[in-house]
Amino acid sequence: MDEEAKNSELSDQELLRYSRQIMLPQIDIGGQQKLLASRVLLFGVGGIGSPAAMYLVSSGVGSLTLVDPDRVDASNLQRQIIYCSDNVGDEKVEAANQALTSLNAQTTVRTINAALTGTRLRQEVAKADLVLDATDNFAARFSINEACVNTRTPLVVGAAIRFEGQVMVFPMRDTSACYGCLYPDQGELEESCAQTGILGSVAGLIGCIQATEAIKLLLDTGGTLADRILLVDALNMEWHSVKINKDPQCSTCATQGH
Repeated sequence: MDEEAKNSELSDQELLRYSRQIMLPQIDIGGQQKLLASRVLLFGVGGIGSPAAMYLVSSGVGSLTLVDPDRVDASNLQRQIIYCSDNVGDEKVEAANQALTSLNAQTTVRTINAALTGTRLRQEVAKADLVLDATDNFAARFSINEACVNTRTPLVVGAAIRFEGQVMVFPMRDTSACYGCLYPDQGELEESCAQTGILGSVAGLIGCIQATEAIKLLLDTGGTLADRILLVDALNMEWHSVKINKDPQCSTCATQGH
């Protein structure tokens, strides 16, 4: 984070805008300054990424980079709440940028209308204080995870399908697990919502949890889902948390000395 920005005084406008969360002793003015100086990288501006992005921006995150190669489709509108009917056919990142700027112009929003790979992926991850993975395919998740392992950038992963969802936090410490420890196969391990369907509010629920975990990580406050997976069964409204153990044979983090 930029130290000068972090230590600067809040303006009267910022004190008013963020007053309700500044009242929280876990945040206070110092925490709000941290958020204003933070840089977050979000992969996927869909059903999960939409509410995550909106809450990150509304909380005062200073810089948010959106990565998504897709365009808005009519079938997205049931759950991807950052878009409206007029956005159908538009690039997702540009439509999302417009909505987020309208929500809070104080946040700097960058857009990347591409699926990042290789050196470019690692460079973008290295610039961020924290990464959110709200993508919908395993190939992207494994690539993002590897880049976060290589740069030791904390990673918050969310996924949802049908009435079910899950959120994981990988702080990328020496003793921490990574996404590859949980899914060592690196294959397509689940069906997509295009095949099996999804309740839109479930995607929203997971995105909100992702944003909450991200904010706590940026502020270094509270208990997070670090090295745990939160499993949500919204049909029966049951929540379970399971510990994720580091795999000493993991093909990603073990070979990186992490």
